[in-house]
Amino acid sequence: MRPVPRRDLAVVAVGLAVAGWLVVRAFYGDLPAFHWWQPVPLALLAVAEALGARSLRARLTTDRDRRRAARSGEAAALQPGQRSADPVEPMLVARLAVLAQASAWAGAAFAGLWTGTLVHALTRLGRLTAATGDAVAAGVGVACSLALVAGALRLEQACRVEPDE
Repeated sequence: MRPVPRRDLAVVAVGLAVAGWLVVRAFYGDLPAFHWWQPVPLALLAVAEALGARSLRARLTTDRDRRRAARSGEAAALQPGQRSADPVEPMLVARLAVLAQASAWAGAAFAGLWTGTLVHALTRLGRLTAATGDAVAAGVGVACSLALVAGALRLEQACRVEPDE
């Protein structure tokens, strides 16, 4: 499995920003109101993936230290604050890597759509009263989407297992 190309994520985000801007520009009056809380689930997923990356990285480090100690014949000593954990299942790491990649693509897509909405709302700030609330919602959406991309890339990085020396 190869890492997600950052350039491809940027292309998706920019392409969907343009498409989102065109759609919002054409149908702005017919769209339901945007609310600041609508993109919050993206932020929750971003936090969950970032915490999962932290936990997975710690568990994989513990497993790697145990294997090194077993090869050298030493007893595996736990570091302060480190708990004894079961070895990490390889299929769990593979599933988390797939989740991370899917989340990165989804986050890039949402970032593009929210950016298109934000650009349109910012151009209408002085003329439409609804544009202020929509700009706030779109700004929160862009931030939450970028946080999801960052959390997903961090989880993907944690899933990489370096080959043993």
